[in-house]
Amino acid sequence: MQTLKYILKRLVEMFITLFIIATATFFLLAAVPGDPLESRADRLPESVRNNLYLKYGLDKPVLERYVITMKGMLKGDFGESVTMPGYDISRLLKETLAPSARLGLQTVIIGITVGLLLGVLAAMFRGTWIDYLVIFFSVLMISVPTLIFGLLLQKYVAGRLHLFPIIGWPKGKDLWLGGWKYTVLPTLTGCFSYIATYSRLLKTSMLDVVGQDYVLAARAKGLSEAQVIRRHVLRNSFIPIITSLPMSVAFALTGSFFIEKIISIPGFGRYYVESVQSRDLSIVLGQTVLMAALYVVVVFLVDILYTLVDPRIRLHK
Repeated sequence: MQTLKYILKRLVEMFITLFIIATATFFLLAAVPGDPLESRADRLPESVRNNLYLKYGLDKPVLERYVITMKGMLKGDFGESVTMPGYDISRLLKETLAPSARLGLQTVIIGITVGLLLGVLAAMFRGTWIDYLVIFFSVLMISVPTLIFGLLLQKYVAGRLHLFPIIGWPKGKDLWLGGWKYTVLPTLTGCFSYIATYSRLLKTSMLDVVGQDYVLAARAKGLSEAQVIRRHVLRNSFIPIITSLPMSVAFALTGSFFIEKIISIPGFGRYYVESVQSRDLSIVLGQTVLMAALYVVVVFLVDILYTLVDPRIRLHK
């Protein structure tokens, strides 16, 4: 019963969070001077311009537009795109979510896996050259923006060495499992930050756990170092890792905005950036609510995973 109450409470919190995010997104875009049709409407006859404003509801006051938008959102209808006639959020997702999802999944799987392995090495060989090397590259990768890494890889690895294509993404039957040469550079560009974050996080967590009483007791019982690390240190060290997973998983499904932009990947993030620049409210609102929904759902699932990793944690709140 307590668990059911907790789940219902979290579901209510999710809907309230999404409502607040959608409201903030609407009014932030509405506060920007001008409107999405401004650049096009000035070149059109007055009658055509008036019809366009009427079609997209831009002739109405802000509060009235807000009420109409929220009513549509509750039905899953965010409206038609202003800058891409004929497109709505559903059609855009069908065409753009797959490239972003593949890029994000490859990035997060490779980045987190390599990061965790380096974190274990740094903790196991603390104070040695291996530890210092991992720290050096972690600081370097977290300090340099992803955009810079992408441009450097484009210029030297693709441009000068001609090892991989500079831009592009697999299409058709190769969308999910083919065209790997197109995915190497964007995947490498995105995974550096994951490697840096998770290697440092796991190392710090392992060093905190190693000095705990139950680890010392396990060694006193005669367990081998490998058994101590596997059964006691690693399991308890993964609690902070799980805390960081929601954002990683959410971005894994929506891709990387800057990577998609510079490498011309027809994905979710690229069109999000373009929609924000053109103030295309229906697309921006739909994508923002989707990303927020992914994040809050993953956070909820992580709360449940906590109970599996650490039996002392319960959902009775």
